[in-house]
This record gives sequence, structure tokens and C-alpha cells, in this order.
Amino acid sequence: MAPKNKYTNIVLFGQAGAGKSSLVNLTVGKDMATTSNDMKLSTMHWQEYPIEFDGESYKVFDTVGLEEPQLGIPQFLDAIENAYKLIQDLEKQGGIDLLLLCMRAGRLTSTLQNNYWLFHEFLCDKKVPIIVVITYLENEAGEMDDWWKRNEEIFHRQEVHVAGHACITAIAGNSPHRHEESRTTIRNLFKEFAADEQKQAWIGGDSLFVSFMRKLKDLLVGNGKSAREDMVSRLTKRCGMSRDVAEKLADRIKPW
Repeated sequence: MAPKNKYTNIVLFGQAGAGKSSLVNLTVGKDMATTSNDMKLSTMHWQEYPIEFDGESYKVFDTVGLEEPQLGIPQFLDAIENAYKLIQDLEKQGGIDLLLLCMRAGRLTSTLQNNYWLFHEFLCDKKVPIIVVITYLENEAGEMDDWWKRNEEIFHRQEVHVAGHACITAIAGNSPHRHEESRTTIRNLFKEFAADEQKQAWIGGDSLFVSFMRKLKDLLVGNGKSAREDMVSRLTKRCGMSRDVAEKLADRIKPW
């Protein structure tokens, strides 16, 4: 693995409209990311945001919300391919320290589950700590964290296992106190789960890059046709893709 750089690298993912850009602005303490619910204004490429606080430097990479029907298949595939290339590039440069799943308070939808498996299992081989951030809780009765207490068991039943969580509001609105509380919560999570000991607890043996390349190499044992079919099967069964979409993605990221 390449030597660790001075930044903590954090990859942010989740559905459009979940408040990912607002989350970036909340953490940095000013408007840095452009917020919009208009899919026509979004890019299929990730956005990079440098963030500094308490003497530490972070880089947050905001990826496109992966929603196939809304994006259309070509754009959906572009977004995944870009995320795949981003993760490989970051690993070569020093590694990924944290995955951040951003979701709006509500149901744990099949799209959210599929995005979780795509990033956590397929792209990162379960070797990067992942935390879930639940947004739009400014009107939650009682404490914002009560939402997690009510819904934690649902995550376990759906096999969405995370190392930590944060229940927040990313907009000040009529709840400036909760907004400031949310900033503190997010920053503390950045520091806690990006720490070397937390990362090592998840990595285990091989680095993410070595592990992922070994997985691809294993898929190639035999002829290219059987390797392709194996990858398609994994994408359909674990990431909820249709066979047609999985085949197109396998052709895009194949290493041969």
C-alpha cells in the first residue's frame, strides 16, 4: 500500500435529496457545496471538498446519488464507473478512511440497501468503516437520536451493518441549536472513525486495493465468459441490479 497521506479520505454516498451537500456545508461550517434537488444540474462525476477543523485535514468526496430510474441507465453506469475509479485512485494514493452513507429520515428503501452493498461490499470489500448519517430530523420529537433507537433493529434485519450513526439536521432553519449540535456530532464521528485504530480493525489483512484486485483475478480464473457471468451474478444478487445493467457494468470495469 502507498504511504498514508496527510488527509483523511472520506467517500460520501447516498440518494439524491438526502442532504449530502448540506452535510458537507454543515461539517465545514460554511457554504462550500452547491445544494440542489434538480437532477439536471448534477454531474455524474464526484466532487471533492477539503475540510479542516481542530488542526486536522480531511477530503470529502461526494459521489452521485445512485438511483437508476431517475438517472437513466447510461448515467447510472457512468456514476458507478466514476465511483469505482475514484476508490481505486484513493487506495493507490494512501487509502480510504471512511464511508459515509447519507439518508433522509424515513424508510430504509431497497435503493439504499443496494447502494450500501455496492459501496461497502463490491467496491470496498468490507474493508472500510462505514457510518450512516440520517438527515432532516429538525422536527423530531424528543432527541434526534431517538430516531435511531426506533429503527436500529430494521437495519440489522436488512443486513445493513454500520460502525456508527449520526442523527442530525444539516440545515439551520428554526432549529439553530440542533444544527450546531449536528455539526459537533459529525465532526466527532470524522475524528473517531477515521482514526488509524478504527480503520485497522476493519481492514484485517490485505489492503483494499490488493483484496479487490485479488477478487477480480479470482473472477478471471477460467475463460472470460465464466468470469463475466460470475461478476454479473454478484451484482444482481448482492447489489440489486437488473441483469442487463449488471452486464453493462461488468463490461465497463473488467480488468482484461
